[in-house]
Amino acid sequence: MKIFIDTANIEEIKQAHDQGIIDGVTTNPSLVAQTGKSHKDLIRDICRLIKKPVSAEVLAVTEEEILEEARILAKIHPSVVVKVPLISEGLKAVKKLSEERIPTNVTLCFSPNQALLAAKAGATYVSVFMGRLDDVGHSGIDVTLQCHHILTQYGFKTQILGASVRHPYHIQTLAEGGVPVCTAPYKVLTQLIKHPLTDTGLEKFLADAKKSDI
Repeated sequence: MKIFIDTANIEEIKQAHDQGIIDGVTTNPSLVAQTGKSHKDLIRDICRLIKKPVSAEVLAVTEEEILEEARILAKIHPSVVVKVPLISEGLKAVKKLSEERIPTNVTLCFSPNQALLAAKAGATYVSVFMGRLDDVGHSGIDVTLQCHHILTQYGFKTQILGASVRHPYHIQTLAEGGVPVCTAPYKVLTQLIKHPLTDTGLEKFLADAKKSDI
C-alpha cells in the first residue's frame, strides 16, 4: 500500500520522508493557508524535497478555469498531481487533462457512483473522504472499499485513495482490503509507529543492558 502524507508542513514531510514511510504528499487550500506561503512556491518547495507524487489543488469550479489552473500547476514540476473537485465541470476537465497526460486526483468523493464516474473520466486517483463520511453517520471504510471493489472489478487504472484518515485503524483496514493508496496527517503516521509494548520492551532492554555493564 502507498502511504501519502496529508500536510503542507515542510518539516513534517521531511521527517516522514527520512523515515522512509511515505510515497507521496497531498495538500489542500486549508493546509497551504496555514503555512503563509503562496500555493505555487509551496508546491515547488515540496517537489524539490520529495521526488514523488505531490497533489496540488485547483480553486476553480468551471471547466475552462480548472484547465487553466491545472496546466499552470503541472508546469511547476513533473511530480505534481492536480487535485480537481468531483463536480460536473471537474469531470469535464479531468477528461481533457487525462488526454494531455496530466495526472489528476479527483477529490471530495463520497460515493461509489462518484468514484466510478471519476474513473471513467480518466482520473489517476480518486480521494474518498472517510472521516467526513463517518461524521455524518456513514461508514467511510465501507464506502472506500466499495469504490475500490468496483474499480478493480472493471479493470480501471484509476486508484482509490483513502483520505480524511482519522486514526490508524482506518489505514489498517484499507490495507487489509487492498486499497492501493491512503493519505494521512503526520500525527496519524506517528501513531502507526507507536505501541506501548514496544516502549516497555525497549525500556527493559536498556535497563538490562546497563546491568550487564556493571
